[in-house]
Amino acid sequence: MPNRQKTNEIFTPELIRVFKIFGLISVGLVLLLSFFNTKRANNSGDDLTFRMTSSSRLYFLNVRAIKYDRESRSDAGMVLFRHGKREVSEADPLLDLVIILNSQKDDAYLYLEPTNIDWPLEIRASQEGKEEIFHLQNTNNAEFLAYVRELQPWIIADASFEVKKDAAWTPIWSKPKEKEALKTILEDYFRLINEQE
Repeated sequence: MPNRQKTNEIFTPELIRVFKIFGLISVGLVLLLSFFNTKRANNSGDDLTFRMTSSSRLYFLNVRAIKYDRESRSDAGMVLFRHGKREVSEADPLLDLVIILNSQKDDAYLYLEPTNIDWPLEIRASQEGKEEIFHLQNTNNAEFLAYVRELQPWIIADASFEVKKDAAWTPIWSKPKEKEALKTILEDYFRLINEQE
């Protein structure tokens, strides 16, 4: 006569074997996936929006920076990079897109630098019958990045830009070399902060 299983015995040897198999598979899967997890939680409280890695900084400084005019600001511990093909004028209003490297914090920032015009700025972008006016204030790094993100689709689409000075609209970024310089600056900046678009 076969042995009957006791009714109060819940953990049979077969059930224990199944638990061991699934437990080992689960632990092994978690360990395996943790080796391939490149996105880690940031519990430091630091803002990593503007953080550049050593490799992206070295690539920019050794390969891409040759296209830029460099200004070292030792008082602030920063280096400013203005594209070499930007427009330069003594009288006309201009707007330069400047990459700023803060080597003390390993951060990179974008700054919209007005020349022959004061803040606040009004920029009008137009293309194929569509038009949008942007109101820009002199503000912090996060706001400047937000401004650039708003302008970026228009820049990529080769839109026409004008800036308002004394109630008159003056063209900016109108020459092909300036448009190409803007695209290069955006590409280099987003590569610096590891946000390739």
